[in-house]
Amino acid sequence: MNSHLVSPLLLAAALMLACGTYAFRWAGPMLRNRIRFPDRATQLLDIGAVVLLAALVAVTAVPVGSGHVGFALPAGVLVGGVLAWRDRPLLVVIVAAAATTAGLRLLGVS
Repeated sequence: MNSHLVSPLLLAAALMLACGTYAFRWAGPMLRNRIRFPDRATQLLDIGAVVLLAALVAVTAVPVGSGHVGFALPAGVLVGGVLAWRDRPLLVVIVAAAATTAGLRLLGVS
């Protein structure tokens, strides 16, 4: 592929993604008071977020095709899942999950 064609296309794609991201971030505050969701839709969105989190925890805790998983990875995912369920900040959840997994592996628990 010609390198002269890649750079402008890549730049255009990056600019379009940046504009789209900015538009989505702008639309939230601008449309907050104009759009009302029914109570049932709000409940379903809340339930959907919990189901998505549970699915993410399940998929991360049991990697497929990687051979021996051990105890450290599921323990870290469990710690992260419990902290997320208890509404802790995302940074705390990620750091605690990673620290749990790394700490167990450092102690020799695979």
